[in-house]
Amino acid sequence: MNSRPSPPTDSRAGLVLAMLLLVYIFNFVDRQILAILAAPIQQELHLSDRQLGLLGGIAFALLYSTLGVPLAWLADRTSRSWVVTGSLLLWSGFTALCGLAGGFWHIFLARLGVGIGEAGGVAPSYAIIGDYFPPRRRAFALSVYSLGIPLGSAAGVLAGGYIAARIDWRAAFVSVGLAGILIAPLVRFVVRDRRPAAAISASTDAPRFAAVARTLAAKPSFWLLSFGAASGSMPGYGLAFWLPSLLRRSFGLDLIDSSHFIAALLLIGGTSGILGGGWLADRLGARDRAWFAYVPAIAYSVSVPFYAVGIQGGDARLAFALFLLPQALAYAWLGPVLAAVQNLVAPEARATAAALFLLINNLIGLGGGIYALGALSDALAPIYGTDALRHSMLFALLLYALAALLVGLAGPRLRRDWVGAVEP
Repeated sequence: MNSRPSPPTDSRAGLVLAMLLLVYIFNFVDRQILAILAAPIQQELHLSDRQLGLLGGIAFALLYSTLGVPLAWLADRTSRSWVVTGSLLLWSGFTALCGLAGGFWHIFLARLGVGIGEAGGVAPSYAIIGDYFPPRRRAFALSVYSLGIPLGSAAGVLAGGYIAARIDWRAAFVSVGLAGILIAPLVRFVVRDRRPAAAISASTDAPRFAAVARTLAAKPSFWLLSFGAASGSMPGYGLAFWLPSLLRRSFGLDLIDSSHFIAALLLIGGTSGILGGGWLADRLGARDRAWFAYVPAIAYSVSVPFYAVGIQGGDARLAFALFLLPQALAYAWLGPVLAAVQNLVAPEARATAAALFLLINNLIGLGGGIYALGALSDALAPIYGTDALRHSMLFALLLYALAALLVGLAGPRLRRDWVGAVEP
């Protein structure tokens, strides 16, 4: 008997994608709200840039990256939708606890908890989307899901900025954390696994973790995509976290003006770049799979000079105009690279493959990028004073060039490493 489920309708697939997008928005609201609240937190808790870098990077990324692998393995062998729902509840609860912090170590531990919760949210969602959408539409579907990054980041800076300005930073954490807890039952109701019940309940149906790891380890394209994306994520996450501080120190913007600047930048630049990258990769990749790597490689390369000029400027309006294009290009990698990783393994191993990719990308990119920019800013402060952060960001842009090289080299190898035929 054929136990494969019937293909989902477009409306059903769209509803599931929309709900997963909402969860991802909350993921980035809770992850990025710390950036806009950095100034009042730093002032009240007496933190250095290095300590802020630890809170934004290592405190979150350490367990977020490492626990993502076993949680994705669990999702592949049990229920992906239950893992996503439970993860939402956990990270939202720890976000609310950040508002009760009385010092550095208290908020550090709460951020560790946010990372533990979010570890189980993303990779299973990638796999669910891979189950609902065929390869010819997968890059764009993953791009739509990835809109949670700019939308959630924008919502985080707006909500955090307004609540902090009118009440305090503690209320901002508590408010967004409770909101995530409230939507968790709806997520469980809407998002269902497409795999047959027998496949979900029988743990032996999914490949063993070691087998998936060996499969990916033997594919050069996986390593090039992973370390290339990680190189691009270091300046990507670093700039996103430290931009509110740069706007305050070097451009003279207050908390509300900074939140408007960043939210508009994310909504216009971020969303267009993510959707454009996924759309373009699906079209070009249908003819040559190498374009799933070439599209982000080109985007990384072009973003560098625009970022550099914008960071060095002194006028906020000019900086906004200069940041728009590179903001779009810096996000263009998401749909193509994520779709490529999904197609390096069999369908039943997608969540595990995604988690192994995220382990490399986030441990290096998220864990290292934010901390490195903060530590470098502290080191340059005796030379450049309040402009030390600006110069730290300029050094970080060199990593975009490395990202372009590594991801570009993955292109020809994708032609050999791809699993399955491209569907018409």
